[in-house]
Amino acid sequence: MTSFPLLRRCVKCGLPETYETIEYDTRGICNICRGAAHKQQVIDWDERKRLLDKLIEKYRGKADYDCIIPFSGGKDSTFQLYYLMKEYNLKPLVVRFNHGFMRQVVEENNQRTFKKLGVDVIDFQPNWKIVKRLMLESFIRKTDFCWHCHTGIYSYPLRVALMYKVSLVFWGETQSEITAYYDYLDDEIEYEDDKKFNMLRTLGITAEDMHGMIDRPDSPVDKRDLIPYTYPDVKELKALNYCSVPLGSFIPWDYTKNTEIIKRELGWQVDEIEGVPREINDHGEKIECFMQGTRDYIKFLKRGYSRVAQINAFHVRSGRMEPEEARRLNEEFDGRKPPSLEVFLEYMGLTEQEFNQFVGQMVIPPHQPNFSNIPLAKQSWDFAQWYREDNR
Repeated sequence: MTSFPLLRRCVKCGLPETYETIEYDTRGICNICRGAAHKQQVIDWDERKRLLDKLIEKYRGKADYDCIIPFSGGKDSTFQLYYLMKEYNLKPLVVRFNHGFMRQVVEENNQRTFKKLGVDVIDFQPNWKIVKRLMLESFIRKTDFCWHCHTGIYSYPLRVALMYKVSLVFWGETQSEITAYYDYLDDEIEYEDDKKFNMLRTLGITAEDMHGMIDRPDSPVDKRDLIPYTYPDVKELKALNYCSVPLGSFIPWDYTKNTEIIKRELGWQVDEIEGVPREINDHGEKIECFMQGTRDYIKFLKRGYSRVAQINAFHVRSGRMEPEEARRLNEEFDGRKPPSLEVFLEYMGLTEQEFNQFVGQMVIPPHQPNFSNIPLAKQSWDFAQWYREDNR
């Protein structure tokens, strides 16, 4: 059993005071839970759907493609692609920014989805040598090695939109589902624009800054290698009359229901994720990246909660789990050390001691991690398939 520090937690969903943007009311209920209640009880989703109808008709048929759909093959992007094609008969261009850690089940899901729906796809995989340098730099500076993923996923599809002169870009869930940077309580349509990109995706490091950090006299980096991580010129986007928006701004996003639909209609398969019992992750969250376990582990070390607690919080808010059950499962499973950490350390050329030292400098008070007393998660079934640079 994982040892937990004494952190204040939401009396309903169990998320701790170290959770990003969290606040509690006088009853001890967090703002994320209050936003979810507002979403379920107050927002007029019929009116939102009518807004979506108008938006789509505004842009339909204006270019070679009706819209761009950024796509990872995870549950959310698969559902948004399915929904928009089946509900509106759109002709989308699917754009995948391949972060380098795709797993076999997701690749099989993707091929099945593309063939069943019948879509054009662009699959972009950036320079692996540059990706590794970006991962190491962002980990050392922010203890978040996913800078290339955060920025690439949200900038590259917009670059493709400019190339093909497609004005409409649809994403999946809203940020309001996860944090209070954007909030359902505001009753506003949430967009994916340069403001959100600079606030949430870059970790405070622009692509130009990052180039200066990884470019060295003995190992120079071409500035053009950072273009996939650079937000397009906003003037060009405005000239295109672009609209970049989450589908979740217009329909009530429900992870479990969405996953059941794509399982039934597309044969989409769930998979394991390190440290998370399959029965908790029945909707297949974050199965598209074999580095997800290490990312979640860093969160646990820094903030005292991880993927299990976050998934259970979603289940509690949707009424699929009681708070007491969530607390029990969190205490039993949350925060286990993932086998993928070994792979990450190989990529980065770090020891686990160095890893712990970097993470230890970024711990969010009052959490205090115990680096020496963390149980190991079991290996995922496909662990031996993951790319290893020493060819083991």
